[in-house]
Amino acid sequence: MAEQRKLVEVRDLKMYFPINTGILRRHTGDVKAVDGVSFDIYEGETLGIVGESGCGKSTCGRAVLRLYDITAGTIKIDGVEIGAKGQSALRKMRPTMQMVFQDPQACLNPRMTVAAIIGEPLDEHTDWSKAKKLERIYELMDAVGLNRSFANRYPHAFSGGQRQRIGIARALALNPKFIICDEPIAALDVSIQAQVVNLLEDLQDSLGLTYMFISHDLSMVRHIADRVAVMYLGKIVELAPRDALYATPRHPYTEALLSAVPDPDPKVEARVQRIILKGDVPSPSNPPKGCNFSTRCPKVMDICRQIDPEYRELAPGHFTACHLYNDAGETGAPRYECNQQGEDA
Repeated sequence: MAEQRKLVEVRDLKMYFPINTGILRRHTGDVKAVDGVSFDIYEGETLGIVGESGCGKSTCGRAVLRLYDITAGTIKIDGVEIGAKGQSALRKMRPTMQMVFQDPQACLNPRMTVAAIIGEPLDEHTDWSKAKKLERIYELMDAVGLNRSFANRYPHAFSGGQRQRIGIARALALNPKFIICDEPIAALDVSIQAQVVNLLEDLQDSLGLTYMFISHDLSMVRHIADRVAVMYLGKIVELAPRDALYATPRHPYTEALLSAVPDPDPKVEARVQRIILKGDVPSPSNPPKGCNFSTRCPKVMDICRQIDPEYRELAPGHFTACHLYNDAGETGAPRYECNQQGEDA
């Protein structure tokens, strides 16, 4: 990993949405959708972002692409700082970074043909001739497995999987380096999900793409991601190489998430101990004092309710934010007996 170049660098990213109340619409608080997130994505890799609904995954992805004006933090894509740029200045950067959205039906204009949808980025960012654009549209349809004869059909004539392929083709139109996949398979049938994920992997291999893959499907993330970041209430609580995270999760929230994933082997499944979290996720407009997870953590300590834990590296490339590891040594062995899980990955 050290030899790879960092394509995306995010530091202390915050995305707050203001709460305005009363007749005068006074600013009385903020929804802290993303609250101080930092990570890197290396060229050619896939970073998986997982967490339950409402944890800020999608908001984080949209903020990284500057679909929102961020509250604070820095974002570098391909060496260019975009966190503070205005939307007009970002226009030149758009070909480098694209997004595949969650709902393929909602993100496609029902009044435009497939050719018009895929060709729209070319209309906006190039001065190509009509013939050259049409040739590129056909190339993209071939790349995502769509029949060229479908070019003049409208989105309603396609299945969910085919619509998502149209969305992927549109994202690829300008030869981007970085694509954010915002739960691209969540709205699809299970039988179609594998086809779309395999397509994304094939395109990554052939075009050298870099992905940020947002999902709540831990099994699919394990299949596609090189590294995985776990989010809870606007913060990353653990980030590690895929195999290390699934083999030896360090944060109690990650342990609970992974314990909920069913195993296809009945013998293994019978031995799994489910970790049932009590209570509800706190409101992002009023997060708890100290650690965000302290209200539901089965291993909570007094310090957890007072001080926000430091986000630190326990093993090479394995980061977590948990007071259980405050006095951890070089091996990442926890200080407290309650979290002795096993050897380092």
